[in-house]
Amino acid sequence: MFRYVCEFLVVGGLESEFESVYGPQGAWVELFRRAPAYLGTVLCRDVANPRRYLTFDHWTSMAACMAYRERVRPEFDALDAACRRLVAEERYLGDFEQVG
Repeated sequence: MFRYVCEFLVVGGLESEFESVYGPQGAWVELFRRAPAYLGTVLCRDVANPRRYLTFDHWTSMAACMAYRERVRPEFDALDAACRRLVAEERYLGDFEQVG
């Protein structure tokens, strides 16, 4: 299993909206859900800093994830642009494979 992991610092007061868009029933999941290789997203909020979130997008493989993202690039970019107002900072943390 492959995980694509990002960190977000959300604009104060927009946490609920961010959770709706980036959570397991949100617009990002709806975009990814069309791909057979997509396995789901986990959204986590930092207990010490409730404006900080991590997303874990689960895919069968890195190749499948990247190929799908390229295939839907215009939709991906449009959704990303629409969500920018929610995010003060975004940082890609890396690509991770499950071990064992």
